[in-house]
Amino acid sequence: MSADVLAHIDATLDQRLQSLFQLIRIPSVSTDPAYAGDVARCAAWLAETLQAMGAEASVRPTTGHPMVVGHLPGPADAPHVLFYGHYDVQPADPLELWNSDPFEPILRKVGDETHIVARGASDDKGALMTFVEACRAYIEVKGSLPLRVSFLFEGEEESGSPSLAAFLESAKDELDCDLVLVCDTDMWGQDTPAITTSLRGLLGQEVSVTAGDRDLHSGMFGNAAANAVTVLTQALASMRSPEGGVAFAGFYDDVQMPPAERRAEWAALPFDAAAFLGGVGRAVPAGEAAYSVLEQIWARPSCEINGIWGGYTEPGFKTVIPAKAHAKVSFRLAAGQDPEKIRAAFQAHIRSQMPADCTVEFADHGLSPAWAAQADNPYLAPALAGLAAEWGSSTTCGTGGTIPIIGALNGILGVDALLVGFARFDNRIHSPNEKYDLSSFHKGMKAWVNVMDDLAKV
Repeated sequence: MSADVLAHIDATLDQRLQSLFQLIRIPSVSTDPAYAGDVARCAAWLAETLQAMGAEASVRPTTGHPMVVGHLPGPADAPHVLFYGHYDVQPADPLELWNSDPFEPILRKVGDETHIVARGASDDKGALMTFVEACRAYIEVKGSLPLRVSFLFEGEEESGSPSLAAFLESAKDELDCDLVLVCDTDMWGQDTPAITTSLRGLLGQEVSVTAGDRDLHSGMFGNAAANAVTVLTQALASMRSPEGGVAFAGFYDDVQMPPAERRAEWAALPFDAAAFLGGVGRAVPAGEAAYSVLEQIWARPSCEINGIWGGYTEPGFKTVIPAKAHAKVSFRLAAGQDPEKIRAAFQAHIRSQMPADCTVEFADHGLSPAWAAQADNPYLAPALAGLAAEWGSSTTCGTGGTIPIIGALNGILGVDALLVGFARFDNRIHSPNEKYDLSSFHKGMKAWVNVMDDLAKV
């Protein structure tokens, strides 16, 4: 291992922390047009930072917010890795729930840990900068990296990555590589970093039911006229089976479960399902009884109603039969499932539940396939060893979330990925008082140095 680089990171931690603070102070909120200038300024800051390290780097325009692409040379016979991160952040609202300015990072001592508190501290600026600063430190000590490294920083991840696929298609020759590295996932435990080997896909749908041309008086038309809210809720309820699964035709046809050895590895992890649910005020697993809680959230598909509205919901009371009702429904998809096929099956099922005098319309809100790492990925074991050299242990895990870039990179560039996480589960991403542990930033940089050394030997 590069002990001299690790010692250099220890000696220059404050300087690297100040660099992260500069990035965090730029309010790069991608979903709000009012921040478009700040998003562009953030992209420029990253390009200049890479250039100062000796990279060939530039801001690349898209139909939306810009991408940042950079390249650092390495030995010609070494693997070529592409590091992906996103520099955009969620809105800070509601501001009144923050204990400090969301875009003025502070260090807050909590027990034995020190938290970096700010919007984007964890998702994804802190994680992104662990790798950038590891590369910078390596170059400062050694003069160059042991790998060939390219960077791809996106400015629209928090708003659905609408420009990503087209950009990857246009730049796929330039971004050709042996492996993608991503740092936008969680650690397994307080002191155990993880490489995530599976992600669920995502399908989002908004459903709007119309029954008649106007709201009706419930006394004059009750029982006789269809109620749009009732029609919608009955249709949504029909999607679930008594056993906790999804009931419409074809939903599970293409589901591929992880290999037996990976499921056995998950089963051996120290996980308390009762404590996991109890921590969020639940007590009884609500999904498929035939699968463990970890398997349900990491490898099985789900269907959730995220919001529903219609009729009169203001203060007081109004006895109407609503003519319109709406719901937002999301599906987390397992490996093997085709999002377009599931969308068609879902819409067909809902249409089949409509009375003759009611209509239904659908709107898309995201469409991403699931992803699973290749079982024989030759970079997995060396990366796990590099993480363990710094943290003392490491593991693989799954996650129930979705990262669209992974499916896009796999489909367009045709390369596998390692999803390396230093975030802790309590980091409050997307919530007020988001934080990133100082130890995650410090040890994460050092772990990346080890990982680069080990990957260079593959």
